[in-house]
Amino acid sequence: MSEIKKGLLYADSHEWVLVKDDGTAVMGLSDHAQDAMGDIVFINLPSVGDHFSAGDILGDLESVKAVSDIYCPITGTVTEVNEVLLDSPEKINQEPYEAWLVKLENVSGAESLLDAAAYEELLAKEV
Repeated sequence: MSEIKKGLLYADSHEWVLVKDDGTAVMGLSDHAQDAMGDIVFINLPSVGDHFSAGDILGDLESVKAVSDIYCPITGTVTEVNEVLLDSPEKINQEPYEAWLVKLENVSGAESLLDAAAYEELLAKEV
């Protein structure tokens, strides 16, 4: 069973989001997503200043199994990109909740995401 970290919000496309009190957010891929992908070998991430609406494709990653799009589950503007992942994308497999992808500001739309319990229910239905 995949780890589901409490205190985060989840999209049904398997990204996690941590919205901070200052209106910024950190986003990454869930443990379930990295497990389903297999060994991640390459990642494309956006640039600082890029703006995304909820549901937009933020980037993509390549694993030994397939190439998959990464969706932005909220609306916001990229303020920071985790450049460590560009050279070491396997960190997503190793620590999916530490290996964040991007940080965003002026975020909205988080209220439509799932809490940990609802995400756990979603995963149970997918099995």
